[in-house]
Amino acid sequence: MITRGLNENTNGLLRQYWPKSTNFKEVPLTEVEAVIIQLNDRPRKELSYKTPANKMAEYMAEYMAKEVA
Repeated sequence: MITRGLNENTNGLLRQYWPKSTNFKEVPLTEVEAVIIQLNDRPRKELSYKTPANKMAEYMAEYMAKEVA
């Protein structure tokens, strides 16, 4: 199942920043936001080496173009 693989991959990426035993109630929101930005700016093979942020920007541009037309 693809969702399990995606979940496991995401967990592995998060473990680069925080160990498994991390209590996220003690992690500042600014730190979490910084990691989110770093992960969304990381190129992904399954996105033809584009970043999730790039893909979302492309999608939103297409969506807005349809809304205006």
